[in-house]
Amino acid sequence: MRDIATLLLATAVATTLASPAGADTARGTVFEDRNGNGRLDAGEPGIEGVRVSDGLDVVTTDADGAWRLDIDAEAVIFITKPRGFATPVNEHQIPQFYYIHQPQGSPPGMRYPGVAPTGPLPERIDFPLIRRDEPTRFDALLLSDTQPQTAAEVDYIRDDVVAELIGTDAAFGMTMGDVLFDDLSLFPRYNAIIARIGIPWYNVPGNHELNFEAEDDRYSLETFKRYFGPPYYAFEYGEALFVVLDNIEYRGHGESDPGDVRGSGGYIANLGRRQLAWLAQELRHVPEERLVFLAMHAPLETYMGEAPGVTTADRRELFKLLSGRPNLYAVAGHTHTTEHRYFGADDGFRGPGEFHHHVLATVSGSWWSGPFDPRGVPTTDQRDGTPNGYHVLEVDGTDATVRYKAAGFPADYQMRILFDVAHHGIRTDGLRDFRAGELFDGRFGVDSVPAAELLVNLFDGGPKSTVEFRIDDGPYLPMTRVSRADPYMIEVFARNADTKKSWLEATPSSHLWSADVPDDLGPGTYTVSVRATDEFGREHHGHRIMEITGR
Repeated sequence: MRDIATLLLATAVATTLASPAGADTARGTVFEDRNGNGRLDAGEPGIEGVRVSDGLDVVTTDADGAWRLDIDAEAVIFITKPRGFATPVNEHQIPQFYYIHQPQGSPPGMRYPGVAPTGPLPERIDFPLIRRDEPTRFDALLLSDTQPQTAAEVDYIRDDVVAELIGTDAAFGMTMGDVLFDDLSLFPRYNAIIARIGIPWYNVPGNHELNFEAEDDRYSLETFKRYFGPPYYAFEYGEALFVVLDNIEYRGHGESDPGDVRGSGGYIANLGRRQLAWLAQELRHVPEERLVFLAMHAPLETYMGEAPGVTTADRRELFKLLSGRPNLYAVAGHTHTTEHRYFGADDGFRGPGEFHHHVLATVSGSWWSGPFDPRGVPTTDQRDGTPNGYHVLEVDGTDATVRYKAAGFPADYQMRILFDVAHHGIRTDGLRDFRAGELFDGRFGVDSVPAAELLVNLFDGGPKSTVEFRIDDGPYLPMTRVSRADPYMIEVFARNADTKKSWLEATPSSHLWSADVPDDLGPGTYTVSVRATDEFGREHHGHRIMEITGR
């Protein structure tokens, strides 16, 4: 099928001659495209009740599928895909649910191409939809920070993640921003590779999709808009509403950002009044009991502390809009760490219950850093010790759970078990005297038992997770969640300086558990069993062999 955006543009050009000059009211029809040609033909019915927006105002179609909307001189007009219908996709599986009205195109001087001039507002903008059954129980793929800085790193995405996802049963996929790493010329190849997964793919803008030549936030996503359409939007699937938010506010290339090591432009994490006003109108059409799933790039809040480019400044305004909704879930990326947070009254969310916010593991891990595996792909464990990977969203009606999948590993690989006997992760200069991989070695002398510590990194664990261990057939003993850097990552970065990005260092992990190895263990061979329960009540198991030798 031809790119529907192209068809819409062609229709616009064809009808412009009949359009009054300076038209500022957009109109058209949302219709069931029964023959799949992207055009409204005789006998194709309009669809009532579909939401249409310019990013601020939201209107609904009438009984004939007709809509009209007063717009500014420039606008991205888009629909909220309703349940039971699919939007057409282009050759890269990107949903086509929008029309860009930008008569003069993007401002001149952009390093990467933006939007071509669209000319005057067309007389009609019609949106095709295809009727399709949508179950209330389905899966969706959640990727974050794929972030290739070079063409070779696009190879890594292809070989480490995309190849294993081909044949998925997921209904659609989403990437939570930092789709690329500043080089926006990689979009065509990247999109073509993600398309091989074979499902519709939605994208969230991140700070590495910015056009740094823009004077401010208004034109900072021109290349993103060229490929994906509006920077924020919504769509329905099953019993859920999916909301994509843009919480990266560009401050212009003249402002510095202490978190931007390249000095290429400053930004803060913020939603802004216009986007929040649009969301308020969108939510008025959504029953309160519906599942509302929010996808954004920067976290709403993180254990790493307040930082202008990391923590969303106006999150309390968002919480006001969401309060009263019992079924909420929000995901983000950006930090290259994995975290669960729960917002309540003290945070400005009035309930009912808690609002679960999940910072996802990233596809690029430590920005594609670290020693190469046999395929020539970096191992790229995140700086909090989580292997690079992705998540699968499982929706059942209004219930949402998320499971983590480490790229290239079996699905049950959910934890790393270490023995830190020498505590060599405390000071990296001591690594000279310890062989690589010693943290995994469960063999040590009896005199070292009082110093021995068992560490478990439960990759997608959080504050509601529990981790226990036992020796042989003894009772399970609790482990304590600690906030500190994973010594495994301290060692990986220290030993592989030549294959890691220069800014990387191990950071405190929010999902690391510790326990003292019982001091009364004598020489012998033991089985250490770990039992963990994650944020969703799923149980995970791991085992290691521990050998205690004589003096």
